Amino acid sequence: MTDPSLNKDLTSTVQNRRQKLSALFPQPILLWSGKASARNFPANRFPFRASSHFLYFAGISLPDAVIRIEPGKSTLFIDNPPPDDALWHGVSLQPEQLGAQIGADAVYPLAELAQQSQNAFTIAVQDAFTYQQQRQILQRDLSPASRLTGGDRELAAAIIQLRLIHDQGALSEIRRAIATTVEAHLAGMKATTQAKSEAEIRATMESRILANNMTCAYASIVTVH
Repeated sequence: MTDPSLNKDLTSTVQNRRQKLSALFPQPILLWSGKASARNFPANRFPFRASSHFLYFAGISLPDAVIRIEPGKSTLFIDNPPPDDALWHGVSLQPEQLGAQIGADAVYPLAELAQQSQNAFTIAVQDAFTYQQQRQILQRDLSPASRLTGGDRELAAAIIQLRLIHDQGALSEIRRAIATTVEAHLAGMKATTQAKSEAEIRATMESRILANNMTCAYASIVTVH
């Protein structure tokens, strides 16, 4: 989801998605969000986007978080932000508040995850740190997402089946993204009459995307060619 502030409708949407997934795959599921990667030093990080599977079933792009899904219950695992986090990022919601936003039935620190990982299935994430964490927590070999086997492959098939048809929550997000994209392109067209460089046009377009609390899906391509 592009907007981190979930309303009641979106909370209901992700709860419904988890219920449908459990109906298709009634085994314990652990979905990791992934970890933000550092640029030149740990505190200076690249923009973070959670794993698509976590994002689809949790609704918030939370770094260093795991959601456990099973029939009739969802559990969020996430730690409290470090003491200096508010200095750099502003006041953050507490784990219990985040759990309430996504409609989780319980919230635990990550240290509790290993005790609730028995016989769980998952899909590997891309960043190496989290991938090793997944293997350590599950205490088994974990195939890359492109070569899943066994129960992990069955889980992926269930997620694919569920996501083949967009629900109303996804359609709403797509329509909002389209409207913002149109707004950005119209602003870019208008800017061509006075802009002195492609960079100015790009800045005009991306400012409309940022103003709508969204980010570009990929690096902009703005050129006279």
